[in-house]
Amino acid sequence: MNKYEGMAQSILNSIGGSGNIEEFTNCMTRLRISIKDHGQIDEVGLKKVDGVLGVVDDETYQIILGPGVVNKVAEEFGKLIETGSMNDSNEGTKIQESADIKSTLKKKNNTPFKNFLRKIGNIFIPLIPALVGAGIINGIAGLLNNLITSGNDAAWLITLQPILGVIGSAFFGYLTIFAGINAAKEFGGTPSLGGAVAAIIVAPAVANITYIYPFFGEIKLNAGQGGIIGAILAAGLISAVEKFLRKRVPTAIDIIVTPTLSLLLVGLVTVFLLMPVSGIISQGIGDITIWLLAHGGPLAGFLLATLFLPLVMFGLHQALIPIHAELITQVGYTALLPILAMAGAGQVGSAIAIYLKLNKNSRLRNLIKGALPVGFLGIGEPLIYGVSLPLGRPFITACLGGGFGGALLGLFAMTDRFVGTVAIGPSGLVLIPLLKGEMGYGATVLVYLLGLIISYIAGFVLTYFFGFTKQMLVEHNKD
Repeated sequence: MNKYEGMAQSILNSIGGSGNIEEFTNCMTRLRISIKDHGQIDEVGLKKVDGVLGVVDDETYQIILGPGVVNKVAEEFGKLIETGSMNDSNEGTKIQESADIKSTLKKKNNTPFKNFLRKIGNIFIPLIPALVGAGIINGIAGLLNNLITSGNDAAWLITLQPILGVIGSAFFGYLTIFAGINAAKEFGGTPSLGGAVAAIIVAPAVANITYIYPFFGEIKLNAGQGGIIGAILAAGLISAVEKFLRKRVPTAIDIIVTPTLSLLLVGLVTVFLLMPVSGIISQGIGDITIWLLAHGGPLAGFLLATLFLPLVMFGLHQALIPIHAELITQVGYTALLPILAMAGAGQVGSAIAIYLKLNKNSRLRNLIKGALPVGFLGIGEPLIYGVSLPLGRPFITACLGGGFGGALLGLFAMTDRFVGTVAIGPSGLVLIPLLKGEMGYGATVLVYLLGLIISYIAGFVLTYFFGFTKQMLVEHNKD
């Protein structure tokens, strides 16, 4: 048994075995599992599994493993579930009180709005590895293009640059289709139909369509109009139409009639309604976001970075994902993500202050030593859920510390010197290869690093001097 198989087996044991799992997936850092009975989870034992950095008990149970590790563990996890392999050595018996508490928390999180946001997150989470990979390749292609335009006419460079450009940009060119496929899956429809109706939006031939609307005059469509938002709306609609037809179309002709009628009807609605309307919405989202950053400046940056982690705690951050996607589509980068990344840097600075302040709490100091390296790399969950949030005040000072770095990036945005990223997913130092902005890559990286440093320092200073009351020091500064 290799290391990752052992981790997968231990995790499976701690969550009640394969019989307690409805489905699972993974993002860049977390194993996300739909649990049947949360009362069967041995959370204490799970947190003791070597390699588990933390857990988030939400509607989807999330086990934080970190980049790279999560993919390998997820692969082994899938194999164990497929074969039904499990070890029934769960320690202890779950008491009913624990199950009732978990059930209550689950009901609180099971609101229509939060469920909608989870669906939005689930549409984009599987796309993050491709977004990151394509984004980095795009960045390399851009750097090579800069060498060519500066006078370097090496044959290998002239040949390689367009090849990398195609590899890096192809995914972004068809991102709308991928969003449609995943959206249909989330809304209970056939993924291929979601992709088919989303493909209408990016089809080059759509530019040949012109029609007259009463009171609005001539409408001329453009390929890509409506973008990600249009794709999600179209996929959601075709899923609803498909389910409606399947209940009414005879089984003998269902395979022919249902997909044909679904695609035809929703395709017409997409062309005549969704594309023009969602195009206006998408353009408005991009324009408003850029306007807020350009005119709100340091205040906007401070508020965005400070409030980001509270949004994450309540699951509301998923509403920002379509905004990132629209900005990348319209501008070529999202200027929001680097500002939000400052929140994690504030947590790093705060953790260092806690380490020094609670010099007698060996348990917490050991946790900080293990979590700090990945914190610098942008994986802040272990520091948030394991260190600052349980302490209370240090979480607040950490969030405020991140705000100072956000304010710096907001200050640069006021003069149209945006610091952006060409993809979403990573944070911290890992975000550097994805950076892009109006100042050029070198200057953009320097400004981003300066923002991180400011957030580290501010998080440290605010936590060290204002993060603890005398009573808190007495309570927590001991083994």
